[in-house]
Amino acid sequence: MSSPHVLSGRRGQVAAAALVAATLLNAAMFGGTGATASSHREAPLIAGDPAVDNTDLYAFVSPDHQDTVTLVGNWFPFQEPNGGPNFYPWAQDAQYDFNIDNDGDAKADIVLRWQFHTDDRRKNNTFLYTNGAVDSLDDENLLFRQRYDIEAIYENGQKVKLVSNAPVAPSPNGPASMPDFKKLRDQATVAIPGGGKVYVGPAEDSFFLDLRVFDLLYGGNLSEVGQDTLRGYNVNTIAIQLPKQALALKNDANRNPNIGIWSTTQRRTMKLSPGKAEAVGDFVQVSRLGNPLVNEVVAPAGLKDAFNGLRPDQDAGVKELVDRVVNPELPKLVEAIYKIPAPQGQRDDLAEIFLTGISTKIGAQINADLNSQINNADVDKNKFRPAEMLRLNMSIAPNANPNRLGLLGGDTQGFPNGRRLTDDVIDIGLQAFEGAAASGKLVEALAAGDKVDQNDQAFEAAFPYVALPRNGAAVNASGNTAEVAVAPVGRIGNLDPMAMTTAVGSALVFGAGFFLWRKRQAHIRKYGSHSK
Repeated sequence: MSSPHVLSGRRGQVAAAALVAATLLNAAMFGGTGATASSHREAPLIAGDPAVDNTDLYAFVSPDHQDTVTLVGNWFPFQEPNGGPNFYPWAQDAQYDFNIDNDGDAKADIVLRWQFHTDDRRKNNTFLYTNGAVDSLDDENLLFRQRYDIEAIYENGQKVKLVSNAPVAPSPNGPASMPDFKKLRDQATVAIPGGGKVYVGPAEDSFFLDLRVFDLLYGGNLSEVGQDTLRGYNVNTIAIQLPKQALALKNDANRNPNIGIWSTTQRRTMKLSPGKAEAVGDFVQVSRLGNPLVNEVVAPAGLKDAFNGLRPDQDAGVKELVDRVVNPELPKLVEAIYKIPAPQGQRDDLAEIFLTGISTKIGAQINADLNSQINNADVDKNKFRPAEMLRLNMSIAPNANPNRLGLLGGDTQGFPNGRRLTDDVIDIGLQAFEGAAASGKLVEALAAGDKVDQNDQAFEAAFPYVALPRNGAAVNASGNTAEVAVAPVGRIGNLDPMAMTTAVGSALVFGAGFFLWRKRQAHIRKYGSHSK
C-alpha cells in the first residue's frame, strides 16, 4: 500500500463548511422521499432477469487489512450447482456497478464498473462446458470463459481503467470436472495497481435466513423457522478490496471516514428475433441495492420495479416510498399476527438507519454519531440529501468477536454500520422495525428471530472472505442438502461457545448502557445537564 493507489489523487468535490440546522434536514427528509433496495427476486421485473439481479451488498473494514475496505456484491440468485450445460454466466450487455457517495449529496462520487466479455469455444462442436478435468483457468478443457474490465468513473466524468481483461472463475461443474475449485478461485483473484485486489466468480450464497417469513411471518406462530432456505445454492460474486483513502472524501479517511455505498446493474434493451437476441439502445438501470430488505419488505409490490430504476438523489422526491419507511407495514403485520404492539408515531429511527445514516446532527431518535456522511469534517452540509444507501464508518476497527446482531448487539462495526458477511440482518431488521434501535433493548417475544443465526458454510478469514461455491448438487437423492467437497481456508463468524457467551455478554452490557445513556440524554434535554 506504500505506492500511490490508482484511485488516489482523484478528488471528489471540494466541500465547503456550513452547518445546516437539524430542522432543515428533517424538512428535506420528510418533505417527500423514497427509499429501497434488496434481495433475491424482490421485484417483478428483475425476478425474470436473474443474471442482473443484485441479491446482496456488503461493506466492511477488512479484518486482516484494516487500512482497507472490502465491498462484496452478489448477483444471479438460486444457482443450483448442477444447472448445466450453460450454467450461470455474467451478462455481456450489462454494467455491474458499485457506487460510493462520500460527501452526502446522494450522488456517486466514484463508480466502480465491471463489464464482461465471453470466449465461448464450444461453437458447433459440443454442448459441454468442459472437455475434461479443469486444473487451471488456462486449461484447454475449459470451453466457456469470461473476462472483465473495471473502470473507475468520477463525478466530474473522469474515467480510469483499474483492471483490464481479468479472468472470471468459471461456474463449478462438479468434482469430476473441477476437482480443486479453490485453486481456480485463487487464480481468479487479481491485484489492483497501487493496492487492493478483486475477485469475480461464483461463491456459496452468503445470505442466510428462513424464507418462510413470507408464509404469514413464519407460519403465523413461529413454527416455520430454523431452515436456511438458501443452503446449497450459489451466486455470482464481485469482491473488491481497496485502501480507505481511495474511497474517502478528499482521500482523507481520518477526517472523512463515512461513506455511502449502493450497487446497481444497467442493461440494454434486447431486440429479439428467431434464434437471436441483440442488445440495442442505451443502458437502463434495472437493479439497485443498498441496505438489505428495503425493497423486499419496505416497498409495496407496486413500487418495487420503480425503486430498482431510481437514483438515490431521487429518493427524497418519492413521497410514497418515504412514507413506507417512516410508517412501515411490517410492524403492523407483526401486531396483527403476534399481538405485539407496533411502535407508535413517525419512525425517525428507521429514517436514520435507511435514509440519512445515524448522527446527532440529524436530530432524530437514535441519539448517536455512527455513520452519516454529514459527520465528515469536510462535507458541505448544505448539500446533504437523505437517500437510501448502505453507510459505513471506516474509522471503526473490526471486532475480533463479531456479534451477529451488529449495533443492536453492542457491536458498532456491524449492520447498520456497513454490513459484514456474518451480520444476521433478518433478526436485526425485525428488531429494528419493532423499535429496538430507538428503545435500546430487544423485543423479547421476537428475540429468537428466524433461528438461522449463521451461514451454513463458514466464511473465510482472508479475501475474498465468501465461502467457496457448492461444487455439486444443492440437494442429494434423499432430498437433503448435499455435502460439499471443499474445505474452507479459515473461518470468521463461526463463534465458539465461549466467544458467543462473550458476545452476548457484551450485547447485554451495551444494550443496558445504551438504554441508560439515551435516558440520560433525554433527561438532559428536558431538565438541563446539572439536574439529577
